[in-house]
Amino acid sequence: MIQQRANFDWMLKDLADGVPGIEMIVVLSADGLRIARHGGDTDAADRVAAACAGLQSLASAVAYEIPDSDGKMKLVIIEINRGYFYLMAAGPNAYLAVLSDTFAEPGLMSNRMRDLVDRIGPHLTSPPRHNGQTV
Repeated sequence: MIQQRANFDWMLKDLADGVPGIEMIVVLSADGLRIARHGGDTDAADRVAAACAGLQSLASAVAYEIPDSDGKMKLVIIEINRGYFYLMAAGPNAYLAVLSDTFAEPGLMSNRMRDLVDRIGPHLTSPPRHNGQTV
């Protein structure tokens, strides 16, 4: 597991404070390792990160079916009973995931997530790994 980067705490808290209804925020690598989190417990954040790796892979595979698409996933929104799930590309090999209740407005959420990614995207980048080592 990647050690949580303490300097992400205030950035993730800023997103949580700016959008009512956020339950958990997870920053993750493309291979499903948690980089940072806000809200929820550590085990739940690790499960969300692992699930997101499969989801972003699936979204990218579907994106290739769109004519002239480069196959890169930008944003996935899933409406679930009593909430929403958002997954946004946040930089090379990094993603931002948010779980919220139904009171969180999807338009505001995606705009705030995009603002966060635009401001700090380079800091969310996770270098590729091979055999457990950073390449």
